[in-house]
Amino acid sequence: MDAAFDIVIVGAGMAGASLAAATGARASVLMLEAEEMPGYHATGRSAAFWTESYGGPGVQPLTTASGPILRDLGVLTPRGALTLGRAGHERDVEAFAARYTAAGVEIEVLNRAAIEARVPGLREGWTSAALEPSTCDIDVAALHQHYLAQAQREGAQLWCRAELAAAERSASGWTLALADGRRVSAGVLVNAAGAWADPVARMAGVDPLGIAPYRRTIAQLGVAVPVPDDLPLVLDVAETFYFKPESGRLWLSPHDETPSSPCDAAAEEIDVALAVDRFEQVVDWPVTRVEHRWAGLRSFAPDRLPVYGFAPRDSGFFWFAGQGGFGIQTAPAAADLAARLLMGEGPGAVDPEPFGPGRLR
Repeated sequence: MDAAFDIVIVGAGMAGASLAAATGARASVLMLEAEEMPGYHATGRSAAFWTESYGGPGVQPLTTASGPILRDLGVLTPRGALTLGRAGHERDVEAFAARYTAAGVEIEVLNRAAIEARVPGLREGWTSAALEPSTCDIDVAALHQHYLAQAQREGAQLWCRAELAAAERSASGWTLALADGRRVSAGVLVNAAGAWADPVARMAGVDPLGIAPYRRTIAQLGVAVPVPDDLPLVLDVAETFYFKPESGRLWLSPHDETPSSPCDAAAEEIDVALAVDRFEQVVDWPVTRVEHRWAGLRSFAPDRLPVYGFAPRDSGFFWFAGQGGFGIQTAPAAADLAARLLMGEGPGAVDPEPFGPGRLR
């Protein structure tokens, strides 16, 4: 046996790094990262925003609880968000605003004139919007590096190019075999493998939960007009696009969710073209070029809530997965919640009950 640890975390993206940072001082922790560097997949391909309504009402408590910590870390920059509605969708916008206002999120419904003041060149047909002023940009790289550095300070180890090849359960814990021949023992195996969460569970002999990856496309555009620095994040209440400024350019997504196998995802031309077409229906900003395009995988459980907790039939296997596209904006609260469960401590700011894996049996 090459090494022994209390906790071995499969994955060193935002999920694995934040959990290692939260537990490293209280246990011996190892992160296993299959790639040459952590954060290569979902973490490194995020659209990089924090908005309390994103992910739905079930996710909102995690996002809201994470906000003060992210601000204290200095990784948030005020942006604001506008959720737009076409003519005929006014009630959808009002319902959206009412749903999150009831949860304590600050939201204001705007009329056409107020929208135009924030989104110049707005085309006809967009008649209402919900303004969410608390929305911020996230410096994803800085946040990820913060957690990796904190984990290291707390004593956690990171092994890159360390792909898990086999996991054998015994009464005393786990024997893990890596693809390069190394062997590691662990008391608890944490599944923070993102799109690979269900395959890791199967490898460990644990029932998978139906966590499925979906491809999300983002394109960086050049447009024929200056992109306002204070442009808010603009989303469609019908969930067909979102766009935001980024360093003088524009980031745009068609809000696609294409089922995918776990892989190194790449943007497809048809999805980029769809995004540009939808964007040109919103504002009269001619697109001059597509400068860059990429895609990432967002992984969801069947009920679209994240999964945090010990497997129902194995107290040595811990789920920290299914975080969709909101794993970065919820990272502080999610890591605190999961660390408390791992360490047998009482609940913190967010009730863990809705996120337990037992609900998916």
